[in-house]
Amino acid sequence: MLSAISAPNILIPYPKTTHFRASRVAPTRFRVSAVASSPDPKETNLEYTPWLIVGLGNPGIKYHGTRHNVGFEMIDKISQKQGILLNTIQSKALIGIGSIGEVPILLAKPQAYMNYSGESVGPLAAYYKIPLRHILLVYDEMSLPNGVLRLQPKAGHGHHNGVKSVMGHLDGRKEFPRLCIGIGNPPGNMDMKAFLLQKFSSTERGQIDAALEQGVEAVRSLVLSGFSDGITRFNLGQKYKYHKV
Repeated sequence: MLSAISAPNILIPYPKTTHFRASRVAPTRFRVSAVASSPDPKETNLEYTPWLIVGLGNPGIKYHGTRHNVGFEMIDKISQKQGILLNTIQSKALIGIGSIGEVPILLAKPQAYMNYSGESVGPLAAYYKIPLRHILLVYDEMSLPNGVLRLQPKAGHGHHNGVKSVMGHLDGRKEFPRLCIGIGNPPGNMDMKAFLLQKFSSTERGQIDAALEQGVEAVRSLVLSGFSDGITRFNLGQKYKYHKV
């Protein structure tokens, strides 16, 4: 049986080493043990490296459903599909602890606004000893057509202020996975900020809703199998899914 325990807020620097267990000074920890059904006693206590899955967005009803908040929407969708309650505040983030299969996951929605997202990600990663390769950042991407997804093992910040903040709180490191959700570019001479804080048209909304469903399956695949051939096929299919033949 998988068990996970939440812990109180604590701010400590993000370590450059990649340990999997929580700090000894922590009163509670994110437990990553699971009991296998195999009769072999050597296989009855397995441990899995947990994942920290963070969606970027802005808190509050004012920003609900806007383009800049699709990262939050993906976390909500994963929460719904996996039965994980987002009911705890830690490190300025709304979090929930659960699992995908036997792999523990920590879902997080930073609540300090987009440009300060790193104030949540850095301390959470440090507290639960999550290695960089298991920090999945989910956010909006204007360079992708609306509703198109892309999973990649690492990247720069691409002038995205939320991603820039996260990198700043991870010692400038960029070697962590990303799930980018395409929102398209502003039409004509529309101001970029106004575009990001705008809600989707009905057609765009349908594309985003479909992308969120596909994104949950992609996240499951990533957590269970890593960057396998399945993720390569997923990215290829996404790239051409709205191209007319």
